[in-house]
Amino acid sequence: MILIAVDKMDYGNMLSDSFGYTKEGVLEKTNKWIILMIATLILAIPLYGYVMKVFRGEKPAPEVTDWGTLFIDGIKLFIVGFIYFLPVIILEVILMVILGAAFVSGDPSAMMAGAGLSGLIGLLILLLVIIIAILLPIAAIRFARTNSFGEAFNFGAILETIGKIGWINYILALIIGAIVIGIPVGIVYFILMMIALAIPVVGFLILIVAMLIIIPLVAVFKGRYITQVFDSASAA
Repeated sequence: MILIAVDKMDYGNMLSDSFGYTKEGVLEKTNKWIILMIATLILAIPLYGYVMKVFRGEKPAPEVTDWGTLFIDGIKLFIVGFIYFLPVIILEVILMVILGAAFVSGDPSAMMAGAGLSGLIGLLILLLVIIIAILLPIAAIRFARTNSFGEAFNFGAILETIGKIGWINYILALIIGAIVIGIPVGIVYFILMMIALAIPVVGFLILIVAMLIIIPLVAVFKGRYITQVFDSASAA
């Protein structure tokens, strides 16, 4: 049964805790920060493994140890995310094939039909992305805590957890988290892109370095924030 709770959630405290967690665990520990930057450079796989530790509720932010486990956990988490987004990837391929076929045909009616069908597929992709954005955070934490792929796709349990949090509370938490993280990162990225376009070689190097610096901070912050949202289901 899906419950729709409207109990007040302390978003401010969650954000403050997540900032303090990231500040004490990464910002104030330069060596760890550099190691996480290196982990990001390696296709971010070890960073995913590190976030798994955050998902398990480790506090303060855990040390970066046992790289073998970080790689394995990171690959597992990547696989979970890939499977969730696989329907979107398939639809995007179908979309490109339809658009390509319609364009190559040169037939105006075929191009119009292709455009209409592509629009419907685009809406379906958008709907799937929204659903994935809602389900995946809970699925990832369930997977981290049970180490079971089955639990990452246990949709009944995932929906039950969201129900205990409260659907309104949970969706608001996701929106607030996206705004708090997305707007500052988006502004920084836009500025860096402008620099990269103005100074092609040096600018893109600056962009890459900046992303390596920012990504670990965002990953730890988001990991801690959504972990608190998840754990609020136990307090409900």
